[in-house]
Amino acid sequence: MILLISIIILALVFDFINGFHDAANSITTIVTTKVLTPFQAVLWAAFFNFVAFFISKYIIGEFGIANTVSKTVYEQYITLPIILAGVIGAVIWNLLTWWKGIPSSSSHTLIGGFAGAAIMANGFQAIQGSVIFKIAAFILLAPLIGMVIAFFTSMVVLYVCRKMNHAKAEVWFKHLQLVSSALFSIGHGLNDSQKVMGIIAAALIAAHPLHIGMGIHTIDDIPDWVAFSCFFAISAGTMSGGWKIVKTMGTKITKVTPFEGVVAETSGALTLFFTEYLKIPVSTTHTIAGSIMGVGATKRLSAVRWGVTKDLMVAWLLTIPVSALLGALIYLVVSLFL
Repeated sequence: MILLISIIILALVFDFINGFHDAANSITTIVTTKVLTPFQAVLWAAFFNFVAFFISKYIIGEFGIANTVSKTVYEQYITLPIILAGVIGAVIWNLLTWWKGIPSSSSHTLIGGFAGAAIMANGFQAIQGSVIFKIAAFILLAPLIGMVIAFFTSMVVLYVCRKMNHAKAEVWFKHLQLVSSALFSIGHGLNDSQKVMGIIAAALIAAHPLHIGMGIHTIDDIPDWVAFSCFFAISAGTMSGGWKIVKTMGTKITKVTPFEGVVAETSGALTLFFTEYLKIPVSTTHTIAGSIMGVGATKRLSAVRWGVTKDLMVAWLLTIPVSALLGALIYLVVSLFL
């Protein structure tokens, strides 16, 4: 019971870290364009992170992404020490990338740590290759989809607004940024909170054969307090902010104006809603970065700092293998004591 409670607490800590690690994704543009102050922006994003709980629970009616994450490892190979090692590995990598100001993926960190610990314990037969392949494919597909949507949305909006007074348009787009950032924050909540739900669900399923009180038979039995806690933790984390990553996302990839902010956030939100429909966990960081690149490319390709983009891509591609290695090494240590 103590081990299970420790895993749940650690998973919620990871969720909190995810919130401040990814806070930049939905508030970068409204901060850099001075629509809201940083403090106002994080409160705005945190509120809509939590609104996502009610949308998922009462409108969508299921937590599909949580189900996908819990199936990263075959049920018969899931144990509490494996989950503990995976979450610790994910927390370490998340804090390291946050400290360095690298907008890496919390999602893939968690999945990589979980899979790495399972492989170390039982070999490659422990993981569901098809699930991991699908998740890994969207490391590239999510930013690409965001980029394409943002590029074409920008072209359409520019054409529609071509005769509009520039100063008036600027005011309108600043107001619209509140809507677009709210939409992206909802997408962030829907997507990222469920990843931690999936890990906690896996822990509760692993606890069931051990006859631990909170154990459940399947993810369909997951209690409401798990979902509520995960959405609350990510909202609280968002309120704490992550200003190093705000700088990278808002100024280093391409300079963002209110118009570009609206298009990037709306395109990112549409991408997240689409992947939520597919029940595929993706990186909100990758998604908004791709959308910002798509908007920047409408001015001219040189408006996007491709050197920074290349560094981001390397960090993205390294996330799963590095966090898997961390998860595996930590499992070796954990297995000595449990």
